[in-house]
Amino acid sequence: MKARGPLTAEVAETVAIQAFSFIAGEPERLGRFLAVTGIGPAEIRAASREPGFLIGVLEYLISDEALLTAFAADAGLRPEDPVKAHAALGGTPWEREVP
Repeated sequence: MKARGPLTAEVAETVAIQAFSFIAGEPERLGRFLAVTGIGPAEIRAASREPGFLIGVLEYLISDEALLTAFAADAGLRPEDPVKAHAALGGTPWEREVP
């Protein structure tokens, strides 16, 4: 799925779920995600049912270039695809801070 234009919400959700699976698939990645988001291991299932969870997963992913690049390569996506998925789910545009 190498989308050239905007993504549908359904495709965007799929990308976000793939991103979470990628993060959860490696204990170190999952541990960092939980630490940064403040979600405890016992609350992850309940948190995943919250409306903004998938947007948060994508925000976390796109805020870390190395993680984003690794996920995109693993999923066969372009790095900009998760950014498009984030926008399609209603996330606010994300811009890297430049010093």
